[in-house]
Amino acid sequence: MAIDPDKTFTPINIAVLTVSDTRTAENDTSGDILAARITDAGHNLAARLIVKDDANLLASKFNDWINDPQIDAIVSTGGTGLTGRDVTPEALAQLDGARDIPGFGELFRWLSYETIGTSTVQSRACAVVARGTYIFALPGSNGAVKDGWDGILTEQLDSRNRPCNFVELMPRLREK
Repeated sequence: MAIDPDKTFTPINIAVLTVSDTRTAENDTSGDILAARITDAGHNLAARLIVKDDANLLASKFNDWINDPQIDAIVSTGGTGLTGRDVTPEALAQLDGARDIPGFGELFRWLSYETIGTSTVQSRACAVVARGTYIFALPGSNGAVKDGWDGILTEQLDSRNRPCNFVELMPRLREK
């Protein structure tokens, strides 16, 4: 990461969505890790919720948060695997105007390979920008959340990161 000391850090508002049929507020360790890393980095935790593995429910929550002007980005954890209950990418596909950020999933799997080897091919981690809001979908394991935040998001959500970052693009995300 190349932090430009002449630039000012701009905190953004980030919501955390845990996708799970079994997790609760008491045992949502991946959500806890994300929330702590978001606030430790200087950003604002705008919202946090656990939603069942249901594509329609997920798409509805994503849409609610996209429409909330107080939320700049969403990081979800869970629902990116290969089983029938893993439907986070399908929920993202339901969002009006969603545009893929293909490099996110590719980079995530490359970083994850260093940690879990070829098992990384079982991840459908992905990202989109929808109507001006970034959405990053990470797997539900603690290690995956750490890989995604520490290896990608901490830099790309830092307005001082050079040569470029996601934050500096935010004012232009709704352009036609």
